[in-house]
Amino acid sequence: MNDLFLYEGKAKILYRTADPNVIRVVYKDDATAFNAQKRGQISGKGELNCAIATELLQYLATQGIPTHFLSQIGSREMSVRAVTIIPLEVVVRNLAAGSLCQRTGLPLGTALERPLVEFFYKNDALGDPLVTEDHIDLLHLATVEQVRELKRLALDINHYLQTLFAQCRLILVDFKLEFGLDGSGQLLLADEISPDTCRLWDQLIADPQERILDKDRFRQDLGNVADAYAEVLKRLREGGKVKGL
Repeated sequence: MNDLFLYEGKAKILYRTADPNVIRVVYKDDATAFNAQKRGQISGKGELNCAIATELLQYLATQGIPTHFLSQIGSREMSVRAVTIIPLEVVVRNLAAGSLCQRTGLPLGTALERPLVEFFYKNDALGDPLVTEDHIDLLHLATVEQVRELKRLALDINHYLQTLFAQCRLILVDFKLEFGLDGSGQLLLADEISPDTCRLWDQLIADPQERILDKDRFRQDLGNVADAYAEVLKRLREGGKVKGL
């Protein structure tokens, strides 16, 4: 394979292909948390996240969400459309957890009256800070129209994922999205959706630690991270059989 190295991130490696409009993505077993202050390796995580992201991106495409996903081409590899990433992380929250609890004092697990959409500036040197729409405009990170569309798409994705995960007996606490523009300027859902980027709780377990099926197991040193990810994939394949998936 003559693909040329393009970029290595915390969880993936990107390669150029013979087609300038297509990128090959390789998922790694590396795990990071707290803006990469905590690092580790989780055997099998790359394969699990690639498979989960494939399931979820394909599902969202059937619901009319435009994504960069083209196909899974290996156990830990997929081909995607080349996009220019908008430097914003779009976070949707359904229950209070993580930094929202730290910033607001809301107890863990508090159900929000409506989904909360937050924007974070993708800048490692600054620690990916929370930004307002006025900050986004000030820094020229996205246009007003793009921000409006990012929020609309994020809420639509939240609705579809909540529906799917509920069928899998999973609670979607919150999740992070990234978007990019393709060569024609179309806004596409990019990056991945996986237990690395979502908080997922088991509906069937009440214990606040045992119910965690996402990267918080790594953040909090709870162990059995790969087993938790494998359980998510299993439920998606067995319990999340919705039309079009």
